[in-house]
Amino acid sequence: MEERHMILFKQLETYREDVLDSLNGVSAEAAEIVPHNFNNNIRWNMGHIYLDQYLWIETLTKEKTDVPDVFRNWFGYGTTPVHFSAETPSYLELKKLLKEQPVKLLENYGSRLEEVYPPTEMGMRTIEQVLIRTIFHEGIHLQAINDIKKCL
Repeated sequence: MEERHMILFKQLETYREDVLDSLNGVSAEAAEIVPHNFNNNIRWNMGHIYLDQYLWIETLTKEKTDVPDVFRNWFGYGTTPVHFSAETPSYLELKKLLKEQPVKLLENYGSRLEEVYPPTEMGMRTIEQVLIRTIFHEGIHLQAINDIKKCL
């Protein structure tokens, strides 16, 4: 694996650790609170971070990923916790999925980062480009989690 790819996966791992570290001290009950002037809670942001990487990979490659389709109903763009059901992954389940995801991405896509596909609407043509985009997106939702924590 090329050095830049190793660095990319190290960044994915490190930024994910930042997200998980931000959850320290947040109870499952607190993760359900939607503060005034917010649309979502911490649990929704966790699921959305998890889903986003897979959605962009699916959009690019046109291949099904490991994420169940029903995650779109709970954590997709425009959803809120009112879309949750009894089957929606719990706070602890989402923490586990988030922790495992960088390793799964490396296993499933580490050797495919430079495969070229027809461009997405943002012009991304490789999984490497998608992962760079999702790192930025993850940072936005890390900030959302931190903002919600300030309101709790």
